[in-house]
Formats: sequence, structure tokens, C-alpha cells
Amino acid sequence: MSELHISISAQPIFVWGNYQVTNTMLVTVLVTLFLSLLAINAQRFLSRKHPPRWVLFLQTLVESFYEYVQSITPRHAARFFPLVATLFLFILFGNWAGLLPGAESIGLKTSHGFVPFLRGATADINTTLALAIFAVFSVQFYGYKFRGLRYFTKFFDLSNPINFFVGFLELISEFSKIMSFTFRLFGNIFAGEVLLAVIAFLVPLFASLPFLGLEIFVGLIQALVFSTLTLVFINIATAEHH
Repeated sequence: MSELHISISAQPIFVWGNYQVTNTMLVTVLVTLFLSLLAINAQRFLSRKHPPRWVLFLQTLVESFYEYVQSITPRHAARFFPLVATLFLFILFGNWAGLLPGAESIGLKTSHGFVPFLRGATADINTTLALAIFAVFSVQFYGYKFRGLRYFTKFFDLSNPINFFVGFLELISEFSKIMSFTFRLFGNIFAGEVLLAVIAFLVPLFASLPFLGLEIFVGLIQALVFSTLTLVFINIATAEHH
């Protein structure tokens, strides 16, 4: 690229019928397919007497993450683990997708400027907002599933004015979680991709390698933070209050 071009919004790369497909949508589909194929193949090889080493490595990682979930919610780890692990893996690879060689630099020139084919899925605020809504909805779903209608008394307690006001603050707090989830993930990942693009543009050779390593670590931490907070909020919502 002869000039640096940074777009805060996802950019359309082709049109499918009346629908514009953006570069982050394409990465979202690719990440989903990759994780699905990885899970299917790992499950198939685990049934063998001597599975490959990469399957054993994946099994070790999954078991380690399960123990981590179990340390937060010992009683319901098996129930919450699939949801939390799915969030973690999708966000992790969605973060790392924008760090692949050629991402943000291979694309096409249009009348609106340069459009890269690949962009980190979580560098799109629409994706992080969808993840945030899903996470907070999961908290409400499990809260109701475990505690029934009693769960909603913390939002709508009409026994006295003080409890009513506290419930109103709790309701605002639930909506603020959506904003917090959304902008924390989007801000960290988008800022990291901008940093790498600027460094690679100013010093094209190897100056961006240390920052690349840092962004790999940041992508891991952000995926862990998002999934852990979701698990903690679900654990709190399902606990009986006295």
C-alpha cells in the first residue's frame, strides 16, 4: 500500500443479493468454520486408540480450561463450560484473525479507498455488541432457569421505596454490562490493529514484530476476560441470595 488507510467501521468486500458482506463478516464465518472442523476432527481422532499429538495437546488445553471454570463455579462447571468455552475460543480466534500475515494489507482498491479482505472479527463494534448482548442475555436466562421468577425481584422490588430504587440501579447495571463488554473488547482489539498498521507503515521490516507478540497476548487476555466475566455474572445470577 502506498498510503495508510484506517477505517473504524467494517468495509464491504462484495455484495450477495441485496446484502453487503463486510471483511469482518467473512472472518467471522471463517473462524466459525475453522472451530467447527477442528472440533469434529478432534472428536473423531479421540475415539482412536492412539490419537495424534495435536489432539492430545487440544485435550490438555480443554481440560485445563475446564479446571479453570471449575475453580470459579465448582457446582455447575459442567453446565456452564460449553457456553464459556465457546465464547472464549470464538473471541480468541476472532482477535487473532486480524494478526494473520496479509490481514489489513491484502485487498482491493475501490472508489472509497483500499478495502482489506480480512479484518479481525472483534475489531468490528457490531460483532462485539452482538457478543455482549448474547453474554448478558445468557446471564438473565440462567438466572431465571435456576431461580425462577424470584430472580427478577432484584430488579422489581416494590416492598419499599429503597428496594425499588436499588432494583432500578440493578436494572441500569445490567444494561451497562452490555456497553462495558462491547467497548472493552472492541477498543483493545481495534487499537492494537491500528498500532500494528501504523508501525508497519512507518518501519516496514521487523519493527512491528515485538508489537505483534504483544497483540497476540492482548488477544488472549481479552478473550479470557470476556469469558470469565460472563461466567462470574452467571454464577452470581444463579446463586441464592439471603
